[in-house]
Amino acid sequence: MFRKIARLFVIKTKFEAFMVIYGLGLGAVERGVHYLHQYPGFGGWMLFSVCPIAVFMAGARILDSVERSN
Repeated sequence: MFRKIARLFVIKTKFEAFMVIYGLGLGAVERGVHYLHQYPGFGGWMLFSVCPIAVFMAGARILDSVERSN
């Protein structure tokens, strides 16, 4: 039963990978906007810019792992 549930969380295709990356990107930008409100000025912009960079790195890893599994 656990294996059936675990298979739901496996990314099998590039389309699924892009959907996950899109969701991560939306969350990162939302987090960045909150940082801009909490820390106005240069510090807020630096924190804002770091959020999408983390998504770029995670997205590259996700896409790389999907390509290798096929």
